[in-house]
Amino acid sequence: MSKLLRGGRIGSARKDAVEFTASIKSDKKLLEAVIKINKAHVTMLTEQQIISTETGAQLLKALSEIDPKMELDPSLEDVHLVVEEEINKKLKPEIAGNLHVAKSRNDQVATAIRMALRTDILDLIAVIVALQESLIALAQKNTETLVPSYTHLHPAQPITFGHLLVSYVDALERSLQRLQETYKRVNRCPMGAGAIATTSFPINRKQTAQLLGFDDVLENSIDAVGSRDFVLETIADLTLLATDVSRIAEDFLVWSSPDFGILDLPESFAFTSSIMPQKKNPDVLEVIRARMSQILGNFVACATTMKALPSGYNLDLQELTPKLWGSIETVEKSVCILSELAKNLKVNPNVFDKQVLNYCTTTELANMLVKKYQVSFRTSHKIVGTIVKTLIAKNLVLSDLSPEQLNNTAKDCAGITLAVKLEDIKDSIDPKKCVESHKTLGGPAPAEVKRMLKNRFQLTSNSKTSLKDQEIRLEEADVELESAVQRYSTN
Repeated sequence: MSKLLRGGRIGSARKDAVEFTASIKSDKKLLEAVIKINKAHVTMLTEQQIISTETGAQLLKALSEIDPKMELDPSLEDVHLVVEEEINKKLKPEIAGNLHVAKSRNDQVATAIRMALRTDILDLIAVIVALQESLIALAQKNTETLVPSYTHLHPAQPITFGHLLVSYVDALERSLQRLQETYKRVNRCPMGAGAIATTSFPINRKQTAQLLGFDDVLENSIDAVGSRDFVLETIADLTLLATDVSRIAEDFLVWSSPDFGILDLPESFAFTSSIMPQKKNPDVLEVIRARMSQILGNFVACATTMKALPSGYNLDLQELTPKLWGSIETVEKSVCILSELAKNLKVNPNVFDKQVLNYCTTTELANMLVKKYQVSFRTSHKIVGTIVKTLIAKNLVLSDLSPEQLNNTAKDCAGITLAVKLEDIKDSIDPKKCVESHKTLGGPAPAEVKRMLKNRFQLTSNSKTSLKDQEIRLEEADVELESAVQRYSTN
């Protein structure tokens, strides 16, 4: 354990107590951020003449010598003490002891988490965009590939596979937008808040925030150190994303089963049985589906931890961070592999040869009676429903329907006289013509799907441009920080 905080108010501590409360195992992710925070803080202290230029120069030189990829000493409580111990090894106590002037671990850890998280959010946005691009590319190949849509897991109406894929792209777009909004709230700097009440030293919080690439300061010091709503918000975003990813995986699972026979999963993403040689098991999709449930569990755990805490910093907050990192890693890996799987999906071109799908166009048959024969829709619905019931009882399909049978059914069940033409029946129940007729905004008609895909392609292009701008902003901040470090450390 570190001796830096021992010997004053608190003497020695039990080893098991230190290990029980330590965060060192999950802190490695924060090391680079903590080094940068100390560099920015020392630079600010120097410019504000809170510490001497000579002291600042020595501290900055020592900080620059710390390897951000170094292994953390497991005997120390946290990453902040690791950095301070390293400085103590390099400098005299009277110099090294000034590293912690006007700051606390409380504002430092809140800042470090935000720095690591904002990078993770940008990485996750890039992964989501990659999945969108995979789905768009697949949709472009299938703008006219007919598949059934489902409600209650029963065949509903014919659509195109491209139309379904666009629905996934749109759901992912909302998750992407939520993460972009969250990023703005994450990218606020708590440094300078101290333990809870700032400091009496004349620090410049805005300068520190600028050197670390933050958009602004998180102003109120109590809120700055004690709030973790940005963690809850991020995991909430991930939960919604995980829900959509799980649904996509479930669709692919169901549609690739032999009973449905709509999709053919690539063999490189499937596994076989140890005993049944005929099996082609969708293990990857099943694991995705299972792991997405873990994200909801993490959100509930974090929300439950947060809901009963008093204001200010409490060590309970430390327990949230591993769940945050675990959630991001799980979602990112799942989205990545789903993106690769989607690139290699194949669709059965003869799906509508199945008898069970023959009734998918009955809605259009009912619509035809409304449009061409002035039958009210509710009456038309009753007539067509009766026809379906009769055909199924006789083990027939919709294509077996004759004008005579339709006209007789209309007379028997609705008391109206019709003279429906065979051509009208055939046109209305043809899946291809049915889909082509659904050209309402957002519908499955190939022309409309192509229009949507063009728009969605532009959305992904805009997302990548925005992502690049945010990455450049962080890179510029790193350059500015290192320039300041060099300016002082070489004096």
